[in-house]
Amino acid sequence: IRDEVITEGQIGAFAMAVYFQGMTLTERVHLTLAMRDSGEVMSWPEVDGPVVDKHSTGGVGDVISLMLGPMVAACGAFVPMISGRGLGHTGGTLDKLESIPGYNPFPAPERFKKIVSDVGVAIIGQTDALAPADKRSYGVRDVTATIESIDLITGSILSKKLAAGCEALVMDVKVGDGAFMPTYEDSRKLAHSIVQVANDTGTRTTALLTDMNQVLARSAGNAIEMREAVEYLKGNNPDSVLHEVNLALCAEMLVCAGIAANATAGRKQLQNVIDDGSALEKFSKMVHALGGPADFVDNMDKYLSAAPLKLALTAQRSGVVVQVKTREIGMAVVELGGGRVNLDQHIDHAVGFDQILKIGQAVNKGDPLLFAHVQNQAQFDEVKAQLESAIVVGDVAPELYPPVYETISE
Repeated sequence: IRDEVITEGQIGAFAMAVYFQGMTLTERVHLTLAMRDSGEVMSWPEVDGPVVDKHSTGGVGDVISLMLGPMVAACGAFVPMISGRGLGHTGGTLDKLESIPGYNPFPAPERFKKIVSDVGVAIIGQTDALAPADKRSYGVRDVTATIESIDLITGSILSKKLAAGCEALVMDVKVGDGAFMPTYEDSRKLAHSIVQVANDTGTRTTALLTDMNQVLARSAGNAIEMREAVEYLKGNNPDSVLHEVNLALCAEMLVCAGIAANATAGRKQLQNVIDDGSALEKFSKMVHALGGPADFVDNMDKYLSAAPLKLALTAQRSGVVVQVKTREIGMAVVELGGGRVNLDQHIDHAVGFDQILKIGQAVNKGDPLLFAHVQNQAQFDEVKAQLESAIVVGDVAPELYPPVYETISE
């Protein structure tokens, strides 16, 4: 596949066969390793500690990587994180980081390794050197309606992660309206598949099934989410749902890495690195090492682009928020220009939403449901009806989902 000896027609035929017939665990392991070995496989002899990573299947307001990487690094692990761009309703970590002027997510491989070794964390983009067979296969799957094969998704995700040389991996598999997989059962199957294959290749892996039936953070949109992530690392009034999911994932990483004896001990360490400022310092050093301003965390407003208008979407009735159509909010960000439907689209980092209400919050008629950051009134008018239907206010408070449903380790 990498050397283009096999044609796109043959790749498509293989993908379609797997889509309909499925693969055994052994076949999935062999496919994953073959795709991993199609390019460079990184190793980390120069670091003195465990090398760990996290991967999310994507959602809306998913700022976790921006906090998790520095927090886990501040606890003594090394986090070489290779992230992607947003596509469709889901946001991308790279797009959020590129809202910082000068941040270069594509350093030379030796520079990447030096930053991970010196700082403890570096979040960069996918390079052609890692798992190139996956990149070509994915392009064919995209046009042959075979994206949603759990076997092929498993190989695609893990080939890239294993090529980065991590010893332990924690998967954040999203569940719900804003998730990639449509049902809880499908999300669970994907989590089991990834955990089984990764562990069989020798990488300690756990998956958490987490809720995406509402926007994870209080914001959606690149520069806006970046502000929320930095405020979180400063310890400033974190959203309770976001905090719970982040701590659960970080603690699992520390356990997998052998840094914490259990999740409770891990959570204590993680809270300490927020409270003493060391996680924020790791983030600041990473940003500067990758070309961003040295004083970014102290002067965010100087560096992050801001939309000229901030307009409230108000409740049409009193009651309680009973539903958030997460996918619709993600698509509204795209319609404002803050996301993309094609990978080569340029995006506006300034637009999006913040102070988005959560399920179960009470509102009075006329209260803000969220604030839209837009370039002009016409932009807001284009998405207003979509947003009004996306945040549903009712009379009876719904049963609240737990932010973390389940942990899968085999």
